Amino acid sequence: MNNQLTRRDFLKLSGIFSLGLTLPQLILEPSDPYQSSDAKNVLIIVFDAWSAYNTSLYGYDRETTPNLSRLADRAVVYHNHYAGGNFTTPGTASLLTGTHPWNHRAFRHNSQVDESFVDKNLFHAFENHYRLAYSHNPLVNIFLKQFAGKIDDYLPQQRFLLQSDWIINSLFNNDEDIASVSWIRAMKRQQDGYTYSLYLPQLYEKIKEGRIAIYKQDFPEGLPSVLEDNYFRLEDSIDWLNQNLDTLPKPFLGYFHYLPPHFPYKTHSEFKNRFVNDDWKQIVKPEHLFSRGYSPERLYKSRTEYDEFILYVDREFGRLHDYLEQSGILDNTWVVLTSDHGELFERGIRGHLTSTLHQPVIRVPLMIFEPGREIRNDVYTPTSAIDLLPTLMQVTGQEKPDWVEGEVLPPFTQGHPARDNRVYALQARRTNTGYPIYEGTVMLVKDGYKMMYYFGYEELEDNGEMVELYDIENDPEELNNLYSTQKGIVDEFKGEILEKLSDVNEPYL
Repeated sequence: MNNQLTRRDFLKLSGIFSLGLTLPQLILEPSDPYQSSDAKNVLIIVFDAWSAYNTSLYGYDRETTPNLSRLADRAVVYHNHYAGGNFTTPGTASLLTGTHPWNHRAFRHNSQVDESFVDKNLFHAFENHYRLAYSHNPLVNIFLKQFAGKIDDYLPQQRFLLQSDWIINSLFNNDEDIASVSWIRAMKRQQDGYTYSLYLPQLYEKIKEGRIAIYKQDFPEGLPSVLEDNYFRLEDSIDWLNQNLDTLPKPFLGYFHYLPPHFPYKTHSEFKNRFVNDDWKQIVKPEHLFSRGYSPERLYKSRTEYDEFILYVDREFGRLHDYLEQSGILDNTWVVLTSDHGELFERGIRGHLTSTLHQPVIRVPLMIFEPGREIRNDVYTPTSAIDLLPTLMQVTGQEKPDWVEGEVLPPFTQGHPARDNRVYALQARRTNTGYPIYEGTVMLVKDGYKMMYYFGYEELEDNGEMVELYDIENDPEELNNLYSTQKGIVDEFKGEILEKLSDVNEPYL
């Protein structure tokens, strides 16, 4: 009788026993794909709403990323990397599917990808790896649940929350939306102090305060949270990785999508007030058509809090990387550090729920740590989030799926044709999945220029169009709109964008 565990047996066991416990080394059959000595692990770390603009590694005057600067000496560093969209839903979907939003169709807040992509995504592509995933972000968890059939260990959102709406997930898993509304009405005070229950909110707040009291001294502005009071510490999820990565079946694919430095910007006490009253000078830019009316003073304050939050992210990633190196896991693991979109503190706009695609909200960090790499490689070619999936397939010895729009990133392009020099991004958050895109913003970056083409918005006269064109190589702050002086470039870029929109809309007309 064979007493060894097969891969199928192991997956059954892992569904019963959480990997949150330290696992013993399991003996697998030699033919099991997890036992391949040549296959490399892949670990993708995504920090939500992280702008390359605010990252000192990329030239920002405030030193927000001392650890990244230290670790960059042995990494491939991408300086002009773009998200697929300017908020979590399209940005993450593009990263996970290797396609633009007009293909995966995850346009709206809380939306899923089109059903055709349930088997066309990162987790499906790495079917010979042990796949695990986690996110603080509810919008990301929409995708992880949609792809759960191809994730061997899906860690639920509440796994690393100190205080959460745990009862909803425990008792009402099949009716989570309705139960969540009822829970909020009964247990939580609204902003005006109104509640559906006289006693339950007081009990809830007492329990909540007791759970988080011991952490308050480390977070003077309050703990980081999801949806106001689902609190967490980034340290806990990083500690879990440090304690469990070595026990996972090999090779593994890990996707960990953390909320910081996303709002609310509540940093650790170590970094609080680090940049208050420093000599950094804010460039005051004219208000945009889509301005939300934030004053330069308010934007400066929010930017400072955000920059201090990035220091917390930088510290925790540095701690993870140091563990990976010291444990030897880094010798056999591709590590990717990136974000799903950026954050904007200019032109009267704060955050990322905006119709514009200016650099701070769409240009994001990307670093790839290759096993055995000892020399830094800086890549200035414009690249896209959709390029990450085919690149990881390439470097782990697999073929690029035919449904992927992205291309292999330099310097891993050996044997591949020259890259298309166009990078697109799209904002169309009012578009439903099965309809043509009649309102939105398309970004095209090509040959050192960047166009933003706005169309269909009620803010535009007769719901028409608006164009911004920037020479981003010589004008990285996007201060000089060349729309009226570079007619040839405007016509060329606009023609390409309109042709693209016509092609992607045709199946939905």
